[in-house]
Amino acid sequence: MDVNYLAVIAAAVSAFFLGGLWYSPMMFLNPWNAAMGRTAASKNGHPAKVFGLSFLFALIAAAAFAHVIGPQPELRDALHMALIVGLAFVTMCFGINYQFADRPITAMLIDGGYHTMQFVLYAVILGLWH
Repeated sequence: MDVNYLAVIAAAVSAFFLGGLWYSPMMFLNPWNAAMGRTAASKNGHPAKVFGLSFLFALIAAAAFAHVIGPQPELRDALHMALIVGLAFVTMCFGINYQFADRPITAMLIDGGYHTMQFVLYAVILGLWH
């Protein structure tokens, strides 16, 4: 299958920027920290390894999503698939894990919301750039 690898890279980069915004003090950093029981004293920053692996994971997810939606998807179809993947697959799987880990639903909603928006960005980029 033909995959636009530049679009895949752009999609992965978009997820990286979305994460920086989503988990910033302007948006969900404080409620997420509260839900996860983190305090200012427990914050160690994020080492390069975390960012590097996160980008690699975003790149793999973007490439897989490109294969799922095909080489020339209609934007509407790509967005529909993004919502299915983000809400039904990713967020619900988080829900299962978070219940067993005794994590609050607030954290699940914030994390699941981020990944849903991540796949929406993938859909927009991959759905328009072909």
